[in-house]
Amino acid sequence: MSLAMNSIRQLLRGLPSLAPPLPAFDVSRASPTPAAQFTDWLHHAIDAGVREPHAMTLSTVDPDGVPDARVLILKDLTDDTWWFATSSASPKGRHLTATPRAALTFYWPELGRQIRVRGPVITADPATSAQDFRERGASARAMAATGRQSTPKTAAPVPRDAPTDYPEWTVYGVAAGEAEFWQGDPDRDHTRLRYTATGGGWEKTQLCP
Repeated sequence: MSLAMNSIRQLLRGLPSLAPPLPAFDVSRASPTPAAQFTDWLHHAIDAGVREPHAMTLSTVDPDGVPDARVLILKDLTDDTWWFATSSASPKGRHLTATPRAALTFYWPELGRQIRVRGPVITADPATSAQDFRERGASARAMAATGRQSTPKTAAPVPRDAPTDYPEWTVYGVAAGEAEFWQGDPDRDHTRLRYTATGGGWEKTQLCP
């Protein structure tokens, strides 16, 4: 191992993680559904001043099965479906077309909490997607409508006109088949609760740390 890499290793090992105080998680009082439990934790995160608690990592696979991940914003939560939006022509949009399954990860370090959700991906009706696009800021609409996301940057200017319609803009939802709520502990006695869809409801299982 090179001296530089060894220095990085020492630097990383010296960084604090799961610093107390952290909240407790009494799984016996957990909500009956993952959506309800997420809502409870989300309100707690907002009250605790967590920055951007609606930010989440979306994980997908490309047509060759290579994983990819990026951070974006949760748009809504309905009936145990977590919603986000992007262009269907973007890399993540193409991934979801090829493999309509995804995973979401929320991490709130101030509380030592993670939430993981995975399941099949569905699309909202066109009217919902169109409304979401119109609600975006002017610069965001102008940038999205260029269709340039993740393409090589050129000197060509971004059009100043912000369209109110962009058919490729799509609201996607991850319909949870499984969700896990993870409460970190400074002594590493973490609390983990997994919800698994059973067809007619949810089965809750407490997992080892």
